[in-house]
Amino acid sequence: MSRARLVPLLLALVGGLCVAASMPPWGWWPLAPLGIALFDAALAAPGRPRRSGAATDDASSADAAVAGGADHEATASRPRARTRVWRTWLFGVAWLLPSTLWMADLTLPGWIVAGLVFPLYLAAGAALLPPGRWRWLAMPGLFVLYELARWSFPFGGVPLSTLAMSQAASPLGPSTRLAGTLGLVALTVTAGVGLAAMARRRFVAVAIAAGVLVAAMAASVIAPGATVTGTLDVAVVQGGGPQRTRAVDTDERVVFERHLEASEEVELPVDLVVWPENVVNVDGPLEDNPEFDELSALAQRLDATLVVGVVESFDDHFLNAAIAFDPNGDAVARYDKVRRVPFGEYVPLRSIVNPLSGGAADRFIPRDARPGDGESILDTPVGILGVAISWEIFFDERGIAGARPGGQVLLNPTNGSSYWLTIVQSQQVASSRLRALETDRWVLQAAPTGFSAIVTPDGEVVDRTGISEQRVLSASVELLDGETIAVRFGRWPMVIIAVATWAGAWFGALAERRRSADPDETVTTTPA
Repeated sequence: MSRARLVPLLLALVGGLCVAASMPPWGWWPLAPLGIALFDAALAAPGRPRRSGAATDDASSADAAVAGGADHEATASRPRARTRVWRTWLFGVAWLLPSTLWMADLTLPGWIVAGLVFPLYLAAGAALLPPGRWRWLAMPGLFVLYELARWSFPFGGVPLSTLAMSQAASPLGPSTRLAGTLGLVALTVTAGVGLAAMARRRFVAVAIAAGVLVAAMAASVIAPGATVTGTLDVAVVQGGGPQRTRAVDTDERVVFERHLEASEEVELPVDLVVWPENVVNVDGPLEDNPEFDELSALAQRLDATLVVGVVESFDDHFLNAAIAFDPNGDAVARYDKVRRVPFGEYVPLRSIVNPLSGGAADRFIPRDARPGDGESILDTPVGILGVAISWEIFFDERGIAGARPGGQVLLNPTNGSSYWLTIVQSQQVASSRLRALETDRWVLQAAPTGFSAIVTPDGEVVDRTGISEQRVLSASVELLDGETIAVRFGRWPMVIIAVATWAGAWFGALAERRRSADPDETVTTTPA
């Protein structure tokens, strides 16, 4: 392979690896904009020289029309659409495969398929980028629409290893409360575009990118947020135990007793105690099982509101719920998980998938979870608590669904004990940070084997457990009322902006092409 063909591929590969390294658990957030800049360089690199008289795609002719000056891109042909697709796909694969490596332990084919298929979404969009410097205007929209597609399809979306996660701890993070998670994606790409423009000495573009970033950060400081209405003394209970376990190999009663034991360490007085997801597993309704009386007695002993994660199994389905007990020991509120984990809590197209898997779907997930349909809140004696159970915390709309009805604190009871390494657990903490920033709420994340965490409305993790340890996290947190702009308007403003900037970029590129083609006009342009 010639050097001219190898260099763009290496740029795409290294760019994707930089984005992967910006993700938790590594969390080197400056590498995300750098990775975007390298990806842009890969896109801009000339394609394979064409034979004399060979047909070129429309984008190539457009690049030729806007070419001018001595810039490298101005004197070389723009790569064909299929070349851009290949480079973009390689960038996406290098991003996703390392940062979703944990999946290989659960399903090696699933990890490979996800790592190879999702980058095709991005590659399809890159084929439609406008030529020359105008791609910089469309680039943030490309990533916004790519992430939105990945978070939505298939099976309700897979929002893992997202660009926004990489920036939860960055200076751009607070802008999430202004423009939501998609807005943070756009700003991250804007920073990358600014680096790409700087490398090409396009200082007007650098100034525009810098201006957008500074304006967004300033606006996030003065944008409306929530107001404090009270405080709670809270305890987050982690029972501990071995990591990388499966439910079929675990004694459910042992898990329950670990959390009873850990709850002995709760410092009194306390207002709210939170247990993790599905550490209480029963047949039939909870109230028909002895665990109900044990939990009721615990709430009375603690003289606190107790929220526990419960799985109720029935003949043809199961329910995954967060149930609240008041200090008198009565079950006073319930939230059933709405967003289920595909292949973890239900099997999509089971009648087709099960025969193809040799019956594996029935062996590991013999019945599907039935989704809830109520509001994402628990109305308790200590206030209205927003709830996003485990998988739901990765979705921006689920955090918003807990804040909009008046949730004053967000709870994330979760269970990451099945996973290899700490990639998922670290990315979940990052997602809790994003939900905190987005909603301007405290987030309490409770996991049986880690990570449990307490996160401030500013996205700061004030305390976090280790893997497998038995521990109780304690803090005084604020009850907050009110909506951020992100909560009030959701995703739609950023989707509209993404589409509008993409359309505007094509309009600008085509207008420039027409001006360059007009013999009565003298236009000197230098594409990026």
